[in-house]
Amino acid sequence: MAEELRKSVFNEELITHLSDAFSREMSSFDKKGFHELVFQQDWEDLALKERMRRITLSMHEVLPADYEEALHILYKVAPTVGGLQGTIFPDYVELYGLNAWEVSIKALAFFTPFSTSEFAVRPFLIQDQKRMLEQMIEWAGDENHHIRRLASEGSRPRLPWGQSVPALKQDPKQTLPILEQLKCDESLYVRKSVANHLNDISYIEKDWMLDVMKRWYGKDVKTDWIVKHACRSLLKKGDPEALSLFGYGDDPGVNVTGLSLQPHVITIGDSINFSFDLSVEKNMPLRIEYGIHYVKAKGNRTQKVFMLKNVQAKAGQTLTVTKKHAFKDLSTRKHYSGTHTLSVIVNGVIKAEADFVIE
Repeated sequence: MAEELRKSVFNEELITHLSDAFSREMSSFDKKGFHELVFQQDWEDLALKERMRRITLSMHEVLPADYEEALHILYKVAPTVGGLQGTIFPDYVELYGLNAWEVSIKALAFFTPFSTSEFAVRPFLIQDQKRMLEQMIEWAGDENHHIRRLASEGSRPRLPWGQSVPALKQDPKQTLPILEQLKCDESLYVRKSVANHLNDISYIEKDWMLDVMKRWYGKDVKTDWIVKHACRSLLKKGDPEALSLFGYGDDPGVNVTGLSLQPHVITIGDSINFSFDLSVEKNMPLRIEYGIHYVKAKGNRTQKVFMLKNVQAKAGQTLTVTKKHAFKDLSTRKHYSGTHTLSVIVNGVIKAEADFVIE
């Protein structure tokens, strides 16, 4: 996936487009020089973010030396470049705008609807966290949902691909005023960011995060969506407090029977099929998951939990659950030979297990 992105996002087609666009705004633009600056001998070896940075550095060499003059041109070109390709514009601000705060803040807000400025805001947070958090609180009230999302996403304590902001990892509570403003946001795009932000916090300040979730839950359907998604990692871990928030409890009236798994011996690339019956003695919500205890390279085992379904079960009801699970190597997961275990998990509690072997 990363290899495909690397080649499909930052490529010659983009550089040609940028060259043509810059030439329309700047008659003296050096197309040949820009192309040579980008496509140096090591280009094919550069990772995704390294390619982005190479383009940013190359733009700086061929655009006006004056920062604001260069921004004026970037303002004209940015609306023609979207998605990950568009991150080169906020990246320019990150590299060359830290000493022009007010101009740069406006630029970050301008660029984010076309792509995202979530990575570029991180150095500003590091440089002056108080000032930047105040700016993000202001952004959280913006009419543009892309800018509102930037307030949450840019201040995440554990932003994927983003520069670490140690102070936010040490004290993630500082971002609560931003999240409070966005907890009922109409935009799902924004709410997803808020949920991811809170999920980050659950790894750092779990008890505090759960206190906030308890205070929020049950008051607004949009906020409830955020709370459920924010607690996803805690629910996967079987955290009792998170489970109880949604009414999931260990009940002796929940029974799993007839766990069947076929085949019992497979090779890498194969799949297993499993099924089981689940019965309940009273009305209750059920969170039904399964776990695979994977054998790792050194022979130890670690469990990964997968979601099956959420059900509001009725007294006396019996559910039959079937599932197919593939054991194909992925870029994010390698499989190893040995005895693995499949677990059926209901409301965070293992109710049945069966072993199988990967040869």
